Amino acid sequence: MVGRLQKLSKNNSLFLFGARGCGKTTLLQELFPSRSTLWIDLLKADDEDRFRRDPDQLSFLIGSQKPQRVVLDEIQKIPKLLDIVHREIERNRGLQFVLTGSSARKLKRGAANLLAGRAFEYFLFPLTFKELGARFDLNEVLRFGSLPRLLHLRSEEEKSDYLRAYARTYLKEEILQEQIIRNIDPFQDFLEVAAQSNAKILSYSKMSRDLGVDDKTVKNYFSILTDTYMGLLLPPFHRSIRKRQRESPKFYFFDLGVKRAMERNLTVDLNPKSYAFGEAFESWIVQECHRFNEYFKMDFRISYLRTQSYVEVDLIFERPGKPDLLVEIKSSDFVTEDDVRSLARIANDWDRKCQAQLWSQDLREKMILDVQCLHWQQGLQKAFKAGA
Repeated sequence: MVGRLQKLSKNNSLFLFGARGCGKTTLLQELFPSRSTLWIDLLKADDEDRFRRDPDQLSFLIGSQKPQRVVLDEIQKIPKLLDIVHREIERNRGLQFVLTGSSARKLKRGAANLLAGRAFEYFLFPLTFKELGARFDLNEVLRFGSLPRLLHLRSEEEKSDYLRAYARTYLKEEILQEQIIRNIDPFQDFLEVAAQSNAKILSYSKMSRDLGVDDKTVKNYFSILTDTYMGLLLPPFHRSIRKRQRESPKFYFFDLGVKRAMERNLTVDLNPKSYAFGEAFESWIVQECHRFNEYFKMDFRISYLRTQSYVEVDLIFERPGKPDLLVEIKSSDFVTEDDVRSLARIANDWDRKCQAQLWSQDLREKMILDVQCLHWQQGLQKAFKAGA
């Protein structure tokens, strides 16, 4: 059993969102005893058909069984059930509803009743290094990701087969069955191109030319990925929110194993000295920051910076009540002055108080040109220490 960092309310109604396979159902089964919980799994064909035909069946079951809480697994399957949930929350003040979802797209597009603040929102992600504890292996996580199911698979072949199946299931169940798009072939091609564009500044026009579709379609495809929790868009830094919105974000897949499955690279080794390893390491650190920011409720605004002279800073943390934190990520195990020179120059010219750090695999903490150089684990712990 893995202890999860996400702490859910045991009294207030809530949504728990996240990509399939992140452990939402497992977490709820551990937290909420079945004897006092009415559990409805909308992935089961019989349950889905029953409640799609007659959503009021939910009220009937609540009245007859009188549970302490109701779990509706994969609520996006039948958004109309949220109207019933809303009514029952008003009618039964002591009744808790726990609603899971792997896609916000149907809820948004269907103008679903999102309970008007009556339910808290939580998110669950693949396992973090803190959750994995002694089982954490950096090379394994960079190659195969950290979906919980992988802990029960021993061989590389089994892990690769699981991730390939995950990619196929995503297309079949999240995209085809939910009728998110009509023509699956361009979207399937897009997934491979998106995986190859991971951790890069997006060029919608270039991708549209490569795929033979228009820019609007490519942007819609990326919104499908974010709405189904398959990745995040990291915005460019700018003090002006309007200017942030005009510039291109970076995209990061939610899990490196799934990303490698999408680009059909699972059989390719990751050499620790290679460019691919460095890119994977950066992607994983960015995702860990996103997860910790959510789990520990830090409310950091996280972005990347690219200057007019094309110098990049991997992460900018705008932290309430604290100086901005500028972070450069390197996968090397020995940091030199050359690695920090650009970051030091940008930090020196920053328009407000800031701290500059370089996170790497170098175990020796050092200060170079006023840049604090930390092992990545120490860097993450310092950045999120208030919530750890």
